[in-house]
Amino acid sequence: MSSVASPVDPRPSVPAFAGVFAHLAPHMAELDRFLRGQLAAFEPEIRAMADYCIDTSGKRIRPALVFLSGWRSPTEIAPDLVRVAAVVELVHLATLVHDDIMDEADVRRSRRTASREFGPTAAVLLGDALFAHALHLATQFPTTEICAAVSESTRRVCAGEIVQTLRRGSLNITRADYQRIIDLKTAELFRVSCFLGARLAGSEPAYVEAASNFGRHLGIAYQIYDDLVDFFGEESRIGKTLGTDLASGKLTLPLLTLFERLPAAEQAALTEEITGRRPPQLALRLRQMSELNVFAAVAAAVQAELSLAAAALAAWPGYASTPLLLGLGDVLRAQVAALRV
Repeated sequence: MSSVASPVDPRPSVPAFAGVFAHLAPHMAELDRFLRGQLAAFEPEIRAMADYCIDTSGKRIRPALVFLSGWRSPTEIAPDLVRVAAVVELVHLATLVHDDIMDEADVRRSRRTASREFGPTAAVLLGDALFAHALHLATQFPTTEICAAVSESTRRVCAGEIVQTLRRGSLNITRADYQRIIDLKTAELFRVSCFLGARLAGSEPAYVEAASNFGRHLGIAYQIYDDLVDFFGEESRIGKTLGTDLASGKLTLPLLTLFERLPAAEQAALTEEITGRRPPQLALRLRQMSELNVFAAVAAAVQAELSLAAAALAAWPGYASTPLLLGLGDVLRAQVAALRV
């Protein structure tokens, strides 16, 4: 482990979107170089396929959480943080490949999904190869702690996806069920990213726990936002296929909220759409969401999780990483607001 990360004053001001990622530009450049260097480890027959997935157009939120929770300085780029950031990014990329197969999505990051490019059968195996290489990289740390944390988180992410898959086309999902699913499938990787960054920086155990809790609540907030995007985003701006949740029978918070606010007759019609007994009426559901103020209710749920994330770091204002992590919460608040512009 590295030397203990001591509190730093004066603290930088809470950055806006550009400010957060401007801090990380050299770190992300090093991560890109590292990931590109990993292509040679893949078999020649699938190297181009792996390269297709390891692109630089994503938001790279999880690596950002690694770098920020383990923040040392704008110029100090620790090799151990780069390696573990690559691990969590590869796990994330693998989940995206698998998600797009299950959602039958055509577009991801403004281009064809791996499933559309290579076919779903090859794509699912490609996702497996990315998972496997992530764990291979995790074994290269001097202790087993990193590999254990990553493998456990990967299992939890997969469990969340399995539960969600088994619940597709069903109305038998409560808000607690939804919260549990997104806690596993999304928030877990946010949590472990913060855990690994703070742990590798040598931060005191209480701060590692606080950063982990921050990551978990930020991850829940982000998934709720992403579910909101599926109905209120613009595909040309978001860069991925939208409207897939209703079509695939995935009961997310926007649909749960809409269902709760509809009269009985419309609830029955929506039930038939979610269960696949009739084609999805996306335009109608969007209009009803607007009429019934679904956006505001779901956006409030995002804000509630962001407040819990901020509270997790409230006792640690002197750490240089704290305002930088909180800046990601401000970024997400701005993204939610931008959906209504």
